[in-house]
Amino acid sequence: MIPFLSLKDVTALHGAEINEAVSRVVNGGWYLQGKENEKFEANYANFIGTKYCIGCANGLDALIWIFRAYIEMGVMQLGDEVIVPANTYIATILAITENGLKPVLVEPKLNTLEIDDDLIEAAITPKTKAIAIVHLYGRNAYTDKIGALCKKYNLKLVEDNAQAHGCKHTDGRVTGSIGDAAGHSFYPGKNLGALGDGGAVTTNDPELAAAIRALANYGSQKKYVFKYTGRNSRLDEIQAAVLDVKLKYLVEDNAHRKEVAHYYYEHINNPLITMPDLLPDEQNAYHLFPILVDDGKRDALHDYLDQNGVGTVCHYPIAPHKQECYAKEGWNVPQLSLPITEKIADEELSLPIGPSITIEEVGTVTDLINSFK
Repeated sequence: MIPFLSLKDVTALHGAEINEAVSRVVNGGWYLQGKENEKFEANYANFIGTKYCIGCANGLDALIWIFRAYIEMGVMQLGDEVIVPANTYIATILAITENGLKPVLVEPKLNTLEIDDDLIEAAITPKTKAIAIVHLYGRNAYTDKIGALCKKYNLKLVEDNAQAHGCKHTDGRVTGSIGDAAGHSFYPGKNLGALGDGGAVTTNDPELAAAIRALANYGSQKKYVFKYTGRNSRLDEIQAAVLDVKLKYLVEDNAHRKEVAHYYYEHINNPLITMPDLLPDEQNAYHLFPILVDDGKRDALHDYLDQNGVGTVCHYPIAPHKQECYAKEGWNVPQLSLPITEKIADEELSLPIGPSITIEEVGTVTDLINSFK
């Protein structure tokens, strides 16, 4: 059996150090907002290339707090618009709607699967206050054209970096440091994954950082003094300690993902399969390896691989604008028609990739794909 991703095997790669870190916290007796958080936040900010990192409960909360902080700071107000890729995990859009903001969905390019920067300017209105980009699948979604649009229209650039820890832009900046603020997820299956939920915000803006830290701690900047009506959304000490161990190996683990990806690119040869454009290595952290399966055969390939002991996952079979939770929203009535996003939802299949899969196993997956008709 070749699993899509074995979290047990991934954890075992650095198991001794992870066990030591967990034991240190357990035996230390301090479980929230302590030295482990301080250490990880400092190290992760340094890795990303920002002045501030604020740990929080999960990646969705990280994005929620960014928009909420901008509202508290008067930068945005209820009803303002945020441009967002239509092809994304729903969390990106949930963070916008959670704050009473209006998502404006923009189609991706089929060859990159990322937001089409040629379509963004037409979607900008006087109510637009931000562009949210998503480095989906681990691929760098930022372009200099997006940066120029933010400057031209005075828009905030928010990065959803949940899937792209360690990815870079062409100028060497690490994703998560390119925009005004970025949300990160440390869900266990991510390139930098905790042993449970976890997230963080990175930014260079001291006012934003202070507001987010308070909002995620009940709205309190000082004990029992509440500036905001916040929530409890904190990264616990055990997760911070585990993440700090795994951060040391992130570049190494990503390098193995790239080796796996190159094997797929070089050896998959099936007319039913389309792969997104190959990016320079530094511009893809290869959180996922997505392929598009033609002729309505995505589910058949998934089942065929499953029957042959290979795990795959469809990301994401129902596009956000087609989800029931958004069926009656004003911005989605009548329901948006987004054919490229819908095509990706119908055809995308993610192949096994990760730090623990062997090249021999990748060869087996590739041979099975090439023999599929």
